Amino acid sequence: MKDVVALGELLIDFAPVSTDDAGYPTLKAQPGGAPGNFLAALQQYGCSTALIGKVGDDAFGRLLIGTLDSLGIGTRGIIADACAFTTMAFVTLDGTGNRSFSFARKPGADTCLRTDEINRSLIEECRVFHFGTLSLTDEPARSATQAAVAFAKEQGKLVSFDPNLRKPLWPSEDAAKEQIEWGLHQADIVKISDEEIEFLWGLSPEEGAQKLLREYGVKLVYATLGPKGCHFANRQGCGQVDSPKGLHVVDTTGAGDIFGGSAMSQFLRLNKAPEELTVEEMRAVTRFACCAASLSTQTHGGITSVVPEEQVCAIL
Repeated sequence: MKDVVALGELLIDFAPVSTDDAGYPTLKAQPGGAPGNFLAALQQYGCSTALIGKVGDDAFGRLLIGTLDSLGIGTRGIIADACAFTTMAFVTLDGTGNRSFSFARKPGADTCLRTDEINRSLIEECRVFHFGTLSLTDEPARSATQAAVAFAKEQGKLVSFDPNLRKPLWPSEDAAKEQIEWGLHQADIVKISDEEIEFLWGLSPEEGAQKLLREYGVKLVYATLGPKGCHFANRQGCGQVDSPKGLHVVDTTGAGDIFGGSAMSQFLRLNKAPEELTVEEMRAVTRFACCAASLSTQTHGGITSVVPEEQVCAIL
């Protein structure tokens, strides 16, 4: 029995570590992909996890599978495809550590996952099924994701969703909105950013959270606010947690995913339905996740930037 199984992209993030006189960056390869970052946090904080997805049958694909294996994340749901390259993301950082992305993904192996390749036994054995929208940008991965979500719901699993909007990967903003809307309608637990709420509806984080609870059937919402922290809500109430102050930000890559995985780890310890969490329980979960995500920004990368639990507890 796995606590959480995620479906989606596993890729290489290339992050700049220096720049020459002509402005060309020296890049460092890091293991990444939103579901991988999410599961790495869960695994670090005491949960059992596995990933369903596809990488290229190439050096980077083998490295990524090896990294997940070394962390204890189950990899029997990952397929190595000789006909596609492992997806690569090139990260650009501004002066505050905030990142933007460009992708080598035409197609990337993660978009080539087929419905018949989904390891359904992993979904049958888990407590929570998690997905994002990068697996909804292209076929056949879109149909595979939709089939996996439908199967998880048939099996009575909790469904977790993170829109994880990356505009360069979509043919249009309308296409992105359509698939994000579909994902939101499937989910019990949603981690969504203030920027994504603004993109979808032009609402404040507080208004967006209430809309998800009221109109989409979501049971627990984390609306992240970047360096300001996170607004949380369910039918029991709502509140806000600030991020810890005084940390030096190097790279925010993966911080939102690590927030999501960290929050999920603490939620699962409570062993309650998401709609039944009290405001104080949600506050404690969110505080832990804000601290874990903030600490992850002090180094480069996503999967490898998750800090041990004792470091999180030290600043709680």
